[in-house]
Amino acid sequence: MEMKTDAKIRVRLESFNHELLNSSCQKIVNILQNTLSNSIGVITLPTRKRIYCVLRSPHVDKDSREHFEIRTHKRILEIYYNSEVPIFDLLSEADLPPGVFYRICLS
Repeated sequence: MEMKTDAKIRVRLESFNHELLNSSCQKIVNILQNTLSNSIGVITLPTRKRIYCVLRSPHVDKDSREHFEIRTHKRILEIYYNSEVPIFDLLSEADLPPGVFYRICLS
């Protein structure tokens, strides 16, 4: 059965926890594969690493410092689908866990 794919959606997912992000991507892919969506691709983006340097002592010993980092993991899901399929209803059913930020872009 040949499907006409005339619409594309990009879903950008971000999280500090990479395991939570991977499970969320897999959950969305499983939901959309059960429907009539034609092609789904997961693209891994570079991890953003923020490093914060903090002095251990407030008054003396400037050489003694601690480093903390926050890593932001990112993924993009590209979904090609038929415009007759209610794709936004399916994406709202995904019920992503807290800690996963997502953004939907139409193309």
